[in-house]
Amino acid sequence: MSDTQLTVTLSGGGLDDARAIVRALEDVFGAPDGRPADEGATVRTATFDSPPAPDPAAGRSDVSLSAPVTVTVQGTPQAVEAASTTLSRAFGTRDEGAASGDQERERQLLLVP
Repeated sequence: MSDTQLTVTLSGGGLDDARAIVRALEDVFGAPDGRPADEGATVRTATFDSPPAPDPAAGRSDVSLSAPVTVTVQGTPQAVEAASTTLSRAFGTRDEGAASGDQERERQLLLVP
């Protein structure tokens, strides 16, 4: 198991939307630390252990959303790029910005139905 993590923060949409996004990422990153479960939450978070070279081609493209969801992915440059590519393949996506540090990157995406 890797000690490198990918953190995914979701806001907007409902619980089913959050679960669909997490499912889309599971094929690339494996199971998260927990699945979104709180119906009343306005922000949901999932953390994945990231392989050294995640393969976004493994992600599914058969998922849909009921409402727009803002997603922030944070982790190594490879993990963030793989997560962004995976989400772009699965959903309609608009890039809302990115920030880079020495060893970590963050990207914000708007996923639309």
